[in-house]
Amino acid sequence: MVWIPGGSFVMGSDHHYPEEAPAHRVEVPGFWIDRTPVTNAQFRKFVKTTGHVTVAERAADSGLYPGAHPDQLQPASIVFVPPAGPIDRGNHYHWWQYIAGADWRHPEGPGSSIKERDHHPVVHVAHADAMAYASWIGKQLPREPEWERAAWGGRQGFEFAWGDTLHPGGVPMANTFQGAFPHHNSRLDGWERTSPVGSFPANDYGLLDMIGNVWEWTDSWYGTHCPEQESSESGRTSALSGCCAEAEDSARRASVDPSSEHGDVPRKVVKGGSFLCAPSYCRRYRPSARMAQGIDTSTCHMGFRCMVRIEL
Repeated sequence: MVWIPGGSFVMGSDHHYPEEAPAHRVEVPGFWIDRTPVTNAQFRKFVKTTGHVTVAERAADSGLYPGAHPDQLQPASIVFVPPAGPIDRGNHYHWWQYIAGADWRHPEGPGSSIKERDHHPVVHVAHADAMAYASWIGKQLPREPEWERAAWGGRQGFEFAWGDTLHPGGVPMANTFQGAFPHHNSRLDGWERTSPVGSFPANDYGLLDMIGNVWEWTDSWYGTHCPEQESSESGRTSALSGCCAEAEDSARRASVDPSSEHGDVPRKVVKGGSFLCAPSYCRRYRPSARMAQGIDTSTCHMGFRCMVRIEL
C-alpha cells in the first residue's frame, strides 16, 4: 500500500463533463491505498478461502426485476463486443452485450479464461463483491474524494494526471482505447483489453493504473457534488449511527435515477476510466472524471482497489 498525505485539493472540474462540476476544494485526512487494482490472483485467493460467489455467478432475483425474461435472470455479466465496422455511437447496445456465463473467471464469456492473466485486474465484480473482498482483507473501498486525491498524485491544474498531453512524446501513459471507437482499436498502447497492473508509469505518489485499464468502484453514492458532505465523508469511519445513518440512507435514495439504464437500482461512483475510454468517445481518463454505476452491475472493464483509513 501507499501512504497518501492528508490535505486539501481541488476536486472536480468546470471544463469537462457536467457531472464533474463544480470544481471545489475538499479536505481529506491521510490514508493508505493499494498500489494497484486488485488482481485476478488476489481475488482467486479470496474466493478459495471464503467460497464467495460473485453477483455475476448467481441467478438474479426475479422479485427485483419484475417482468424480466428468464434468460435475463441467469448468471451473466456485461461484455464489450466490438462491432464489425462503424455504427451509430448514440446507442451503446451496439457494443455492449449481456452474456450468460461471463464472470471474473471468464471475462469474455464461456470459452474465455484468465489463464496467464494473474496480474491483470479482476473484472466482472459488482459493488457487493468489491466490498466483500475489502472486508475479508481488513480494508475498505475508497470514497470519491479519497480516490481522486490519490489519482492526482499530488499534482493539480493539469488536463491529465501526468500533464496536459494525453500521449506525451507519443508515449501512452495509461491503457485506453486508440483508434476508431468502438470497432477498431489500433492498440498503440499494446493492449486490446486489460493489461497487467504496472504496465504503465506510476503517478507521483507511486500508484499504478489509477487511470485507464479498469474503472474502479468507490463507496460514494452517486449524486451532484456536495463539498461539505464530501469533506465530512472522507474523514468518517465506516461506523454509522444517528444522523450519519440518515445521511447515508438519503444519499442512497438520491443516487437512484429511474430514467437511467439502471432504473430503480442505487448507483455508486466509479472513477478512472478504462481500456475503452477514447478521445473520440469517452474522455474520462482523468482524475476528476466520474460515472454512475448501478450496484447490481458488473462488466468486463470494472474493477477496484482497497484502502485503509486511520481512525483518530
